[in-house]
Amino acid sequence: MAEKKAFVLRVNPDVLKEIETWGADEFRSTNGQIEFLLQEALKARKKTSRKKKDTE
Repeated sequence: MAEKKAFVLRVNPDVLKEIETWGADEFRSTNGQIEFLLQEALKARKKTSRKKKDTE
C-alpha cells in the first residue's frame, strides 16, 4: 500500500456528522469514507475531462 500523508481538515460539524453516519452505514471509518468520496470524485472528474476532450 502506498504511504499516506496526514493533514488537518477543517469541516462543518454537520457535514462531519453526515460523513460519519454514511461511513458507518457502509462499514467504513470516517477517514475511510472521506478517502472513498475523494477517490470517487477524482474518477468522475477524469471521466468528465475525457468526454470534453473527445467532443472538442
